[in-house]
Amino acid sequence: MDNSILINNVQIFDGSSEQTGRGNVLVVNSRIKTVSESPIPTDGIPNVTILDGKGKFLIPGLIDAHWHAYMSCNTMMDLLTADTAYTQFKAGQEARATLLRGFTTIRDAGGPVFGLKRAIDEGILSGPRIYPSGSLISQTGGHGDFRAVYDEPRPFDCCGLTHTEKMGAAIIADGIDAVTVAARNNLRLGASQIKLMTGGGVASLYDRLEDTQFFEEEIHAAVKAAEDAGTYVMVHVYVPRAIQRAIHAGVKSIEHGHLIDEPTMQLIAEKEIWLSMQPFTLGDNQFPTKEQQEKHALVVQGTDQTYQLAKKYNVKLAWGTDLLFNPANTKNQNQGILKLRQWFSNFEILKMVTHDNAELLALSGARNPYPGKLGVIEEDAWADLILVDGDVLKDITLLGDPEKNFIMIMKGGEIYKNRV
Repeated sequence: MDNSILINNVQIFDGSSEQTGRGNVLVVNSRIKTVSESPIPTDGIPNVTILDGKGKFLIPGLIDAHWHAYMSCNTMMDLLTADTAYTQFKAGQEARATLLRGFTTIRDAGGPVFGLKRAIDEGILSGPRIYPSGSLISQTGGHGDFRAVYDEPRPFDCCGLTHTEKMGAAIIADGIDAVTVAARNNLRLGASQIKLMTGGGVASLYDRLEDTQFFEEEIHAAVKAAEDAGTYVMVHVYVPRAIQRAIHAGVKSIEHGHLIDEPTMQLIAEKEIWLSMQPFTLGDNQFPTKEQQEKHALVVQGTDQTYQLAKKYNVKLAWGTDLLFNPANTKNQNQGILKLRQWFSNFEILKMVTHDNAELLALSGARNPYPGKLGVIEEDAWADLILVDGDVLKDITLLGDPEKNFIMIMKGGEIYKNRV
């Protein structure tokens, strides 16, 4: 039997237009059936629930294009030493909190989330839609190498997979064949896109920010495996040389890029590559060593120039948070949106975290786990909706306090919070 919800008398931001309008939205099952300025008749619609929006502001569900559903809510020590069941229970708890912050969809940028995604999709747990990447794919000594110094690198290792590889957090792949197998295995398990670590990172134990990682032919092997499956490769990378190598190898999404230069930004624009950025500040992530903190500070310093160049060349921009290994900080996920005010208008921000992020996720093509339109309020789109107590286009800070300002949260036609 169809389940219908009619939301009357709301100011509608459709995800792509700066012009809003007063109207009504009919949801049938998991999709938006009708959007109309005129009253929507309910005659002949069985089992309909009618909500009075009282002129409040209706927006599409928020999308975080670079979230770690598992690694955000577990510490590095948890990842390396804790029982896997314990860490997965924490991820399940965090998934519900993520949804109640208004994030109805996230693109997971690496980690063991296939089980979590299935539990959410089957209604066992509450949480956002998850576009999973699976294990981070890293070279030896790369940004995803979490092994201890006494672990010998393969092919000389006689003792099988390491702990982080067994749990599906990260896998070490050196050479074209190994990268191909790693990418194909993630796709076998249900990845909607492939994530490679092609440059140095902050949390890494063995590399520097300026490192270029993976040979071009290794990156291209992952790209070919992804393209054969109808999807794409996203890469962790900060510096120009590594970004250019990844682009030449055929990747479609650059994650971070905070230390980019102008010629490389021009190349991104020319090739119509996505730049998935995070407006990092010093307090976003905390790291245990002085060296890691210094690397983090360097990334933060590059944020302004990267956004300025991206705007100059009209690059396709996505937004994400990339909060890692700090469970106490996940509650600040929404604050990452507000940091965009330094560079963008309220409309540009709201469009980026709904419509634009959805456009990036749609690159997964045949591997899209949720075929259909996300990030918009229009007929036949997924019914992912938030009713906000205030005009977000006039005051974007309303998104920063979801507990207070989000009156209703709906995902796939199901209401998870309702104060209407």
